[in-house]
Amino acid sequence: MTDNHADERPVYQAACHCGTVRFSLRLTDGLRTVRRCNCSYCRMRGAVAVSANLSDLTVTQGRDALTLYQFNTGEAKHYFCSRCGIYTFHQRRSSPDQYGINVACIEGMSPFDFDKVPVSEGRVHPKDRPGGASNVAGWILYQANPEAGGD
Repeated sequence: MTDNHADERPVYQAACHCGTVRFSLRLTDGLRTVRRCNCSYCRMRGAVAVSANLSDLTVTQGRDALTLYQFNTGEAKHYFCSRCGIYTFHQRRSSPDQYGINVACIEGMSPFDFDKVPVSEGRVHPKDRPGGASNVAGWILYQANPEAGGD
């Protein structure tokens, strides 16, 4: 039996800052998965992320330029461009069948497109918490200054 239902989700193009690493993706649930995390690593990285299934991300250029970083349990796999240093995506520890994608890498998107971004409580990872529940630790708010002008 064949599946006659085409995937209606949009395909996004993404790249690191220097353009060496390029990838395409479909989001699992649109922009509804937007989040930050307050674990020791994410606090320093500072990226806003959205989710894509592993099968919905394809590196189209620069796979050999990706650098892998793992820490603590070694389960999460964080990928960076080895040339410009930008975090592109990571295989999630809490959902190993998904990538967290750096919103800033997605063409036409910015972390500042979101007025309110939930911050996941990552200081105690959901996998290390009784019941494995995810908690919101707080929110990051952004309000543009109308007097600031452009870039």
